[in-house]
Amino acid sequence: MSGFDSELTGILGRNDRKEKDTHPDFKGNATINGVDYWIDAWVQERKDGSGRKFFKLKFKAKDQAQAGAGKPRAQADEEMSDDIPF
Repeated sequence: MSGFDSELTGILGRNDRKEKDTHPDFKGNATINGVDYWIDAWVQERKDGSGRKFFKLKFKAKDQAQAGAGKPRAQADEEMSDDIPF
């Protein structure tokens, strides 16, 4: 074990897979209160004309991100039905 405490730390790197303006400029991860998060970051420019830039961040818990990733939506909905025989 490295002895490095990753609590309240994270990393961001340039998103080399960005294809659309809506895709994040940077992607990364962080650990906060023992929960691992994915981070998406967009470079934004202030609307006051100053030309100053900032990061807009979006955090998503890694376990939430994987919860719906396993099965197609229709299959998941079908498995949740009550199987009422009509």
